[in-house]
Amino acid sequence: MSEKPKDFRGGHTQRHRNEQGHERSGSRGRGGPRKGYSRNRPSERRRHTTPSRLAAYEATRRVSNEDAYANIVFPTILRRHRVEGRDAAFATELFYGSLRAQGRLDAVLAECVDRPLTKIDSSVLDVLRLGAYQMLDMGVAPHAAASETVGLAREVTGAGSASLVNAVLRRVGERSREEWLEIVVPPREENEDRFLAITHSHPEWIVRALREALKAHGRDPREIDALLAAHNDAPSVSLVMRPGLADETELSEAGATPGRWSMFSMAWPGGDPGTIPAVDEGRAAVQDEGSQLVALALALGADALVSEPDHHWLDLCSGPGGKTALLAGASITHDAEIMAVELQEHRTRLVERSVATLVEAGAEVETLTADGREIGERFPEQFSRVLADVPCSGLGALRRRPESRWRKKPGDLGGLARLQRELFDSAVRATQIGGIIAYVTCSPHANETLLVTKEAQRRHKDLEVLDAREAIRAGLRGDAGDIDLGQGPFVQLWPHIHGTDAMFLALFRKVDPDTTSQAR
Repeated sequence: MSEKPKDFRGGHTQRHRNEQGHERSGSRGRGGPRKGYSRNRPSERRRHTTPSRLAAYEATRRVSNEDAYANIVFPTILRRHRVEGRDAAFATELFYGSLRAQGRLDAVLAECVDRPLTKIDSSVLDVLRLGAYQMLDMGVAPHAAASETVGLAREVTGAGSASLVNAVLRRVGERSREEWLEIVVPPREENEDRFLAITHSHPEWIVRALREALKAHGRDPREIDALLAAHNDAPSVSLVMRPGLADETELSEAGATPGRWSMFSMAWPGGDPGTIPAVDEGRAAVQDEGSQLVALALALGADALVSEPDHHWLDLCSGPGGKTALLAGASITHDAEIMAVELQEHRTRLVERSVATLVEAGAEVETLTADGREIGERFPEQFSRVLADVPCSGLGALRRRPESRWRKKPGDLGGLARLQRELFDSAVRATQIGGIIAYVTCSPHANETLLVTKEAQRRHKDLEVLDAREAIRAGLRGDAGDIDLGQGPFVQLWPHIHGTDAMFLALFRKVDPDTTSQAR
């Protein structure tokens, strides 16, 4: 495969000799050529690459070619290549960072070839992205990044692609990240969406959707820069202690520190959390603090809201089981049993795995593989607490799932909105009079949050809106301090404000419709 890269200067490339006699580029703009940038022919470069780069490439291919989830495939690949310590940290930054930066990297790469990127083989394009990310974002010397990436190309895509990879990365290495941004990013005043999309590496439609979400939830739309930037920060690992099965002392001895918000949270500094005995034994797990807080709002915060009897709880969309486990921990002291519903059999198994240690400790959890939309008809008015953590676009978890921003399309929201409404209706039917419904999404999009709840109130006259802020506070650590929960009654968490996924929570109480109509 061959490719003639674009010449930015519109003329012939000048060549100079450095002190070691290696040829390197002439002008690269204001800063001149980078010192030590080798222009050795591909045949003179190494034919293999490091295990860390190979692991990052293999994981990238799984994500781009098989629609695999980054957080699921990557740990397995690292173990298979026996990449540990500093090499694992390098591979992790390269893999996740290049996924987050894909939009910006593609804008740069498009300037370095004379054909659309869609005409380049996807495996070669993945190699180019990894090489460009090392140069522009990781501080790897251009000659080293190019040499290693050409070696990677030879190893995984064949010698024919090495010339293209070498030529394109030569061009990439001629400018710094800041210089490239000046070239590929339009002025903000001319096209703000495009400016933000390339600068922060998001699709333009997501930029617009998140700006509107900020406005819909009462925040300043100018926070969009901070929100998009937060999606590109590597998220810290939050652990959750299964209630009654693990404590801060044990996890602190393993190297964890107290979390920021949730009373059951601990922060893990890095490395494989599976090495912690409590995690390995299922007494603790990895779970975002935002996810913990919305589950605890129902498990603990609803105590003063729900009417008796309060012995049957429902998790309507329970997979993979993190929130179910928090409910299960609280259910033991409430003498309650939980029905955990999940549509897919393999996710039901994940739920069972999540709650296994709690079941051993006395929690009563029944799992059921079924369509949550049918539960209201099958079990009408049977439950005092219902968690409807509905499937959503996942726009609130873009920092943890960097690949998802490139997979999602605006049209995806239409089908999801219908599903969310139907699940909400099922939740209402399944709730007893005086029972509490928690509607949860991992998205701030108004179509999945405010619009769904507004329409539900029109359809169901027996719903009373509750202030979710007080319920959230019930799950906070004693030293959590003040937390910005907005103007209520609903709660929308934000990555740039709370350091959590953008979880949305709305709380409702089901009341006697006859009493409601009389009051009106």
